[in-house]
Amino acid sequence: MIPVLIKDIIPCNNLIDFVQKYRVFRFVFKENVTPPEKYHYPRAEHCITFYLRDIQRFRFLDSTVICSFPRSVIVGMFNTPVIRYGGNDFLAIKVVLHPTALYRLTGFPIQQLTNTFIDAEEVFGKDIRSVNEQLNQLDDLVDMLNIIQSFLIKKAALCAKPIHPIDKVARSMLLLEDTASLSWLADQSCLSVRQFIRKFENSTGVSPKMFSRLIRFNNAFLMKNRCPNLDWMKIAIACGYYDYQHMVRDFNEFTQLSPPVYYQQEMKSPERILGIYES
Repeated sequence: MIPVLIKDIIPCNNLIDFVQKYRVFRFVFKENVTPPEKYHYPRAEHCITFYLRDIQRFRFLDSTVICSFPRSVIVGMFNTPVIRYGGNDFLAIKVVLHPTALYRLTGFPIQQLTNTFIDAEEVFGKDIRSVNEQLNQLDDLVDMLNIIQSFLIKKAALCAKPIHPIDKVARSMLLLEDTASLSWLADQSCLSVRQFIRKFENSTGVSPKMFSRLIRFNNAFLMKNRCPNLDWMKIAIACGYYDYQHMVRDFNEFTQLSPPVYYQQEMKSPERILGIYES
């Protein structure tokens, strides 16, 4: 049985151009306990997520309607928070893709996925339905990952879109400090600025500027997770913001809360209550 954890796992070499990592989430609460909701912050990522135990439910922040996720979902890039409600026995394996990999794998109009998701069976059909069925019969994490990787390797082999310089540039933006100009990024992609913006939006669903802002916001929040005693002003400067108020504007837009209030909200999340957190 997989223990309670949040764990990152590196993909095999055959998938290194498509997959950043696998992230495993495992939370277990007693049957007489109602798991706390998760105020899920936006991330600069696309992913394919498999839910393997209790159903995961959610609602958008501007709605009171609570819906259930399918067993496997393709998730677009979000710049708005979502409220999630996990079951008592929650196990999810998230395939975190490189920024343009979802477009290369599916050819799907990625802009239609921004701030939403789609049932993976609507895109991959019976192939991923078979994966879901096999995963539900397993308890060993290694076996589960082998099933998922085999599926992805087959899809990658059929990928009709060869890697382009813009794919490498988008990937490098995850590691760069927020100092690269739009013209430099376009030049590295062998494109004009206008072409770069259009192709970037087409393959990621967001503009280069929005992508950079999401990365910086993610970095700030994760730094607070790793160093809870570090004050927000130091985090803002370390993550490339001009000042604290500059960071506050991003938090207000992406979470609708100030940094301290959002952090207090995060302290009530399932993983925090179980003594684990993302880093």
